[in-house]
Amino acid sequence: MELLTLVDLAGSVALLLWGVHMVQTGVQRACGARLNSLLSRMLGNRFQAFLTGLGITAVLQSSTATGLMITGLAARGQLELAPALAVMLGANVGTTLIVQLLSFDVAAIAPVFVLTGVMLFRRGQGTWRDSGRVFIGLGLILISLRQFLVLLGPYTHRPELTAVLGAMSSHDLAAVLLGAVITWISHSSVATVMLITTFATSGTIPVETALALVLGANIGTSINPVVEGSRTDLTARRISMGNLLVRVVGAGLLLPGLPWLSAIVARIEPDAARQVADFHTLFNILLALLMIPLLNSYARLMMRLIPTPPQTAQQTPGTPLYLDRLLLDKAPQLAVGSATREAMRLCDLLASMLHAMRDGLTSSDPARAGAARSLGNAMEDLGNAIRSYLAGLDPETANQREMDRAEDILAFTTQLLHAEDIVERSLVPMVQKMARQRLHLSQDLLAPVLTMATQLTTNLNVCATVLLGTERGMPNPLNGQKDFFRTLEIEATTAYFERLRKQTSDASSPTESHDISLQDEEVTYQLTLLRDLRRVNTHIVAASTYPMTPGEDELFVQGPAEQPATQAALPDPASPSPPQDG
Repeated sequence: MELLTLVDLAGSVALLLWGVHMVQTGVQRACGARLNSLLSRMLGNRFQAFLTGLGITAVLQSSTATGLMITGLAARGQLELAPALAVMLGANVGTTLIVQLLSFDVAAIAPVFVLTGVMLFRRGQGTWRDSGRVFIGLGLILISLRQFLVLLGPYTHRPELTAVLGAMSSHDLAAVLLGAVITWISHSSVATVMLITTFATSGTIPVETALALVLGANIGTSINPVVEGSRTDLTARRISMGNLLVRVVGAGLLLPGLPWLSAIVARIEPDAARQVADFHTLFNILLALLMIPLLNSYARLMMRLIPTPPQTAQQTPGTPLYLDRLLLDKAPQLAVGSATREAMRLCDLLASMLHAMRDGLTSSDPARAGAARSLGNAMEDLGNAIRSYLAGLDPETANQREMDRAEDILAFTTQLLHAEDIVERSLVPMVQKMARQRLHLSQDLLAPVLTMATQLTTNLNVCATVLLGTERGMPNPLNGQKDFFRTLEIEATTAYFERLRKQTSDASSPTESHDISLQDEEVTYQLTLLRDLRRVNTHIVAASTYPMTPGEDELFVQGPAEQPATQAALPDPASPSPPQDG
């Protein structure tokens, strides 16, 4: 029976977590973009940031989700560290509101919430359907907590449990550690605080032990973001670690005075459930009041404790810098934005590969072109990381616009990796072979090759800009580049055949025949280089096409139909006027 009860308790906790997930998902899908916009506008000062964090967390029922949105804004440079920490202080207070509500007997309205949610979900569309998710989630939270309390009721006076909890009554530090561990394992401070409420209401534990367990629950809920957060995103680490340190220090300050505090709480509020809920809320409010005036100094302290390592990106170019897996479930819009930032790094790596290949063309050192190989490996590692990251995007959490954007980024990444494969497997070995043979193209043969390589770098910059574009359905600014590259290749091929016919008809000695053979070898290398560079450009143009393709449910806002945009064709580097084919 004990084993079955343990399974039932685990199921109740799982149902609670799923209810919180449904509330969070419904709110984010209904107004996720508006929440981000609200955050960016309401963070003018620390007090506003605190209230914003409190309000949004009360709506989302998850301080983790609020923290992820704040981390995204701070990582993009839209928010300083001090206001971000103020938002987290407000989020800590916001999570206590559900405990305040549940300290009253509100479980009877759970079926009403579920019924309302199912009706909205089945009958409505868009925002109404997402609102249905929120009501269903709230109902599941209330049902799971009621079931949780019912299951624990018969066991609150068991001798074994009473003996274990009784040992905690004289060791407040052990109670704090126990509360932190339980909360860290369950990933829910709400479940832990409600468990504490059950034991306190039944008289199994004294008030002092209950308050010590509440302090531990506050610490435990701050551990998960630190343990599971990104190791490379310094902003996320500073915010999560700063939030944890505040709670640890606050618990340490209150721990010696718990006997005195418990006596005061017991005199003010006789109801055990209200004692636990009020202490949980007051602890976080007092921390906020204490820390808000000191946040600027505290932010500087966190930047010293977690400094920015020098040249991280240069030392490990293939290591993802922005892919935080917590964003996949909690904030899919920010997850897609993080993948976009990594995709732009692919453009930079490919441009560096082309630069190394070009250096190899103008020197006799094979190692210069060989430097592109390590960059190619970095591109493959980063591309695979982007693919794996976006594959973890949950369609139940992300809306259709975010899933479409993720597919665009995947297609963009695939095209750039195809271009990288051509550079690494064809262009670089050919340039290295020429360097080892001390074979240098003449100026007239080298000129179109360098023109193509230079234009590829320009096209990569345009491609990266298109990925960050604000409108979909606009003409691709690289459309005319395919014809430009094809024209260069055709002109080089035509010049070769004309020169070959002329030289063949004029050749009359073995020396001249040898010169013709040597020139043929140079031209063969030139034409192969031009062909592969044109293939690289084809993939770059294709990569810039995907973010520009309009969809039925567009992520970006199109311009008015009556004002079609003029295509911004790139200038032809070989002539002063733009290409006529546009």
